[in-house]
Amino acid sequence: MSLREEILTVIEKNSRIGIDELAAALGAEEITVANEVKAMEDEGIICAFHTMIDWSKTSIEKVMALIEVKVTPTRGMGFDSIAERIYKFPQVSSLYLMSGAFDLMVIVEGKTLFEVAEFVNNRLAVLDTVQSTATHFILKKYKDHGTILTSKYEDTREKVTP
Repeated sequence: MSLREEILTVIEKNSRIGIDELAAALGAEEITVANEVKAMEDEGIICAFHTMIDWSKTSIEKVMALIEVKVTPTRGMGFDSIAERIYKFPQVSSLYLMSGAFDLMVIVEGKTLFEVAEFVNNRLAVLDTVQSTATHFILKKYKDHGTILTSKYEDTREKVTP
């Protein structure tokens, strides 16, 4: 595995690791690691550093939905032009081109179910190239980006013996 691949593997799991710790873990010089990280940022390989938050453990109300979207691609632009229109909405946290039964997977965040539904009805579904949408609300996250968010299930029922 190259130094770049090793760096990416480590920082994907822990973006807060310091350059000194990263270099020590990889057995490389700090300046070499720092230069590689900077180069990958400049090249757009490393796009951002995010913090994963389990919002269900806070008092902040947040609703997320996965929306399957079927669209008509635009001549000469394919799916890119409609994707750009969609990802510019502030409610859209993620957008993916998919294979299969639908074209785009849109992940939307809002404060309430009604707010997300309003976005789908009034902003997304009415776009001229959108053929249909199917909205799936996220009820609970168990694992996100490789991180387990819940503790192991323990059966607390009382055992009944005959």
